[in-house]
Amino acid sequence: MSFEDAEQLALDGLAPRKRRSRASRHIRAAVAPIVRVVLDVQAAHLGQTFDYLVDEKDSEYAQPGAMVRVRFGGQRVNGIIWERADSSDIAAASLRYVERVFVGGVRVSEAQRRDISAIAEAYGGTWANILRLAIPPRVAKVEKEQQLVSSFQRGGAMARQTTQRLSQAVGQAFEGMAGSYDTGVRDLQAALHGSTFRSFVFDPLPGEESAAKALAWMAAESMLAGQAAVMVLPDARETDALLHELEALGLQRFAQHGSATGGWTGDVAVLTAALPPADRYRAWLAIATGKVKCVIGTRAAMYAPVEGAALFAIMDDAAYQQADGMMPYAQARGVLHLRARLHGGVFVALANARSPLSQWEVDCAQGGSTAFRTQSVASAVSGPSRAIRPLPSVLKDTCPWVRWLNRDELARLADPSIGARVPHTAVNNIRQALQSGPVLFSIPADGVAEALSCANPKCLRQARCARCTGPLQRVHGANTPRCRWCGHAAMNWTCPYCHGERLRVVHVGAAGTADELRGLFRGVPVMLSSPSQPNGPIEVIDGKPVIVVATPGAEPRVRVTGVERNGTARYGEYASVAILDAWNSLYKPGLDARVDTLAAWMRAASMCAPRTRGGQVLIIGETYPAIARSLMLWDSSILAEQELQERRSTGMPPVVSVACVWGRDESVRTALEHIGVIGGDMAVCPAPHDPRGGFDQGRFAAAPTVSGGAGVPAADAGEGVVPVDFGEEWPGLLGPVPIAQPRTLNARELEATADRVKAVVRVPYARREELARRLQHEVARHVASREFGELRFQLDPKDLI
Repeated sequence: MSFEDAEQLALDGLAPRKRRSRASRHIRAAVAPIVRVVLDVQAAHLGQTFDYLVDEKDSEYAQPGAMVRVRFGGQRVNGIIWERADSSDIAAASLRYVERVFVGGVRVSEAQRRDISAIAEAYGGTWANILRLAIPPRVAKVEKEQQLVSSFQRGGAMARQTTQRLSQAVGQAFEGMAGSYDTGVRDLQAALHGSTFRSFVFDPLPGEESAAKALAWMAAESMLAGQAAVMVLPDARETDALLHELEALGLQRFAQHGSATGGWTGDVAVLTAALPPADRYRAWLAIATGKVKCVIGTRAAMYAPVEGAALFAIMDDAAYQQADGMMPYAQARGVLHLRARLHGGVFVALANARSPLSQWEVDCAQGGSTAFRTQSVASAVSGPSRAIRPLPSVLKDTCPWVRWLNRDELARLADPSIGARVPHTAVNNIRQALQSGPVLFSIPADGVAEALSCANPKCLRQARCARCTGPLQRVHGANTPRCRWCGHAAMNWTCPYCHGERLRVVHVGAAGTADELRGLFRGVPVMLSSPSQPNGPIEVIDGKPVIVVATPGAEPRVRVTGVERNGTARYGEYASVAILDAWNSLYKPGLDARVDTLAAWMRAASMCAPRTRGGQVLIIGETYPAIARSLMLWDSSILAEQELQERRSTGMPPVVSVACVWGRDESVRTALEHIGVIGGDMAVCPAPHDPRGGFDQGRFAAAPTVSGGAGVPAADAGEGVVPVDFGEEWPGLLGPVPIAQPRTLNARELEATADRVKAVVRVPYARREELARRLQHEVARHVASREFGELRFQLDPKDLI
């Protein structure tokens, strides 16, 4: 036997495995054999496309937008084909073939891929970051529903009878809108029937259903024009209210009608992250194929796969729910504004409390040259907007009567209970209101902890620790209060302002408030509605005399018995609304604290009867005068304009574009150096000019004056201001400052998150996209080089803390 015929002996089961040639099993596609795939991999340094070969048998279905499965790093990973090409920079021997092409699913269209790319670039993320949020997980059984799939038709239109009924209902709705709002509503109607990008800021009338009615009219008007509508709402409650208004116009929710084997039909799709996977994927397919033109839902709806010119609207754009909690932390307002611009559609920001960004956009549209508008506010996610306001005569009749029972007002009325949590004047008014219906007490928060203050009626300042200035709290079973920060026992406490020695509870939860109100209004039932309570929030109450204590967002609706609309109970209104502990608004630390306070108060006041039916809102305690005036006049631009005035002087958003960078101290400082904030071209942020004339106008910072009041001292911000001279530029960096460890911290993460800090970077709007690119590149470098420690960033954060 020759040497060539020799065979290596091996035990059974240990013989060497014969590998098959990879090329022998595949036939390369004849046309454009290279596919560039975006993989479902969230690592920042892998935010690119990867080249693969496509087999000839899969070439027909392996088109841009199709979902595929490939090998990557020894694992099978799903991805989306971004484009096909004839050649690749990678050697052919190093390329793998696509293992599977999913045929049943709907492709991600070119317009959707363009939107995803633009959103990722605007917020410094990768395509994969947006894809995991924009495309729900695939559900095979939904794709196999023959009746559903066969009924999908791209660009489907409503039936003629439905269109006629909708046209009549929309015509009547527009007559009401035109009679209630200024001429801007006619501009909005024309924009909804056009194909040119327009941006609007909409201030709705008071009333629980006013905002939903306005949005329903916009959506129906857009659908009559043959265009889609995407509307993002802060929570499920607002989504249900809008759905009911759309149904009142004659539209149907996308659902299974008829028998269990019937098809899925409808005009309005609800798209939220809380839906079951099958329902969410089914709704997404209906939207992507054009069967459904109207999309409503919470934050997840901002990525709805609509085509062409469309309406992109958002309610309460300043709400914390509108900020995505996953990288790249996109803001729903910015995403919708960006998509409206790309689609040549209409963007509408609707809110009771106008956000500072909306006010900044309105100011830029009303004053200044075109060059100013472009440099100061125009970016991928913002731009000049047209304001739409209610008519004064209509606003006066629909608003409740708002009274601010602060220290000065109680003194004018000679109320002997100045300093009480619920003064006598409020008690008398509420007793009268209880004769005609329920009364709502809105409290700022609910919890088991209690805050303490000085018991002197002329002081009432918050009690703080003499050791670290932390807030004091009562300890059950002990007579001495302790500090919440350092735990120090405040023995023999004295107030540093008035030298008082007595303490009182100035902030109690819903349970303590209910006990206090039971003593004031004997014989009247008291109900609690709060997520912190054992029974949770109350959804609906009867229109009977009752006192409801509720936290913001948990206010029950009032049911009107015997009155229904389309099978849905119609809601009534409260006889009176009392905003308790208004002084809490003075101590909130967030950047949008005052705007959030006004939004919560206006939401509660919207549930009150108008003044024509005796409705009244009581603001009990001290607060910022701008908040009180905005609520009394139902004009949130008062507060928004003051916010802008102060932020112009301090260089805070929306006057400039900002980003928060946080992580390990050394990693953050290294990143700031590399992007040019420390010792680079971004170390200085030029200040924009005032849209109403020179930059020096309005260059003032608030210098609050403190005076005692009904509940706590008042901080009259805006009443007395002092000039602040920053020149025409600000430092580009604020911080870094230490921050707390993440709540999910465990023993293995302890070392990696030590010395955790956060820094704020600010740049002019013209350099916002450049800042996003630099931050994304720096995080990708940090991850790729396996540097030790955490490093993250977020553009346009709601708060800077």
